[in-house]
Amino acid sequence: MSSISTLSSQRSARSHSRLTALQQGAVVLFGALILYAVGFLPMNVAHNAAHDTRHVFVFPCH
Repeated sequence: MSSISTLSSQRSARSHSRLTALQQGAVVLFGALILYAVGFLPMNVAHNAAHDTRHVFVFPCH
């Protein structure tokens, strides 16, 4: 009986690590997409977005 529960826990751990790898890959691709998109923005648009974000978090900027 213990070999069945051990096999079940091994399958669960394997599927969990596979899911984690997919999630990590998705985060990396999303981050690369954001950096790529920001790289092609006109400078004043990128500055204004960062400026507004600083104001939202009450971070001094000027």
